[in-house]
Amino acid sequence: MRKERLVREHNKLSTHLYTKQQSLISHFSFLISHSPLIPHSVLILLFFLAFTFSLHATSVRHTVIPENPRPGEPVTIGISDAAGARYAVLVVNGRRLAKAAFFTVPADERPFMAAVLSIPSTARQGAAIISIEGDKGVIREIAITIAERVFPSEEIHLTPQLSSLRADPNPQRTAESEQLWAILNRTGKEIYGSGSFSPPVSSTRLTSVYGDRRIYRYSNGTSDTSIHAGVDYGVPTGTDVASCGAGKVVMARYRIITGYTVIIEHLPGVYSLYYHLDSIAVADGAMVDTGTFLGKSGATGLATGPHLHWEIRVSGENTDPDAFISRPILDKDALFSQIYN
Repeated sequence: MRKERLVREHNKLSTHLYTKQQSLISHFSFLISHSPLIPHSVLILLFFLAFTFSLHATSVRHTVIPENPRPGEPVTIGISDAAGARYAVLVVNGRRLAKAAFFTVPADERPFMAAVLSIPSTARQGAAIISIEGDKGVIREIAITIAERVFPSEEIHLTPQLSSLRADPNPQRTAESEQLWAILNRTGKEIYGSGSFSPPVSSTRLTSVYGDRRIYRYSNGTSDTSIHAGVDYGVPTGTDVASCGAGKVVMARYRIITGYTVIIEHLPGVYSLYYHLDSIAVADGAMVDTGTFLGKSGATGLATGPHLHWEIRVSGENTDPDAFISRPILDKDALFSQIYN
């Protein structure tokens, strides 16, 4: 089935290229016939440049995994190394919803470029476009379909202390938020790990799932809404917490809202976050492997009880951790095969 689909795509692409080339030929023939003031040599040069650009744009080879993602799931885009790609941008109904930078993936035979893009949990199902962009504009537009997904909802009642912690103005909390976003929106160049993630605790008991639509009920009778950005494991204080994959620790400190916090960078723009820990066993700059002990779970910060909040961010966008457990972050062999074979 995949071979048949590739053949159809190749035929469609060839037809598109032929149509574009014929349009160029027709257009420049008209200019040569109706523009006596413009030297033919200039027109021929312009035609050559346009024709070459057309060939280059169409010869760009790419792949997208998966082709029908759901809201909250990551999409890995691979593209031939000569394409000059800088960014992958998710466009829905003309709106740019997410953006991720391309990075070089070394390969024995031939390197290629890849980007990991997250479909926002708020994206609606239906047709979408991944726009591949370089320094000179759009290189290619790839059509995808966002599948349907329904998220649960829950209400959380906060004590006066937790209500104040979340709602009252606090300059330190604002500064900590700015520091966090400066890290999560940063795209490095290092690939520390590329395999599937492992759960950070051995327990499978979840008290909240990814994408929950939450209503916070404050002690004064007011309320606020948010979307749960990760998963909560209902584990007792003192439970061992391990790194979900190889990477570099980019934050290990106490924060007002998330308590004792550890953040690990795994790929350019891909981070795992561990909140509400009771203690931390690693420091900023430490290199970790899958299973490295990070600390003990707890209930520090804005927490109604002991648990571990585990979260994945992709270019700043919260992403379903389960998607990273079910498949590799960066399947080099599959990407290379689909791009060049």
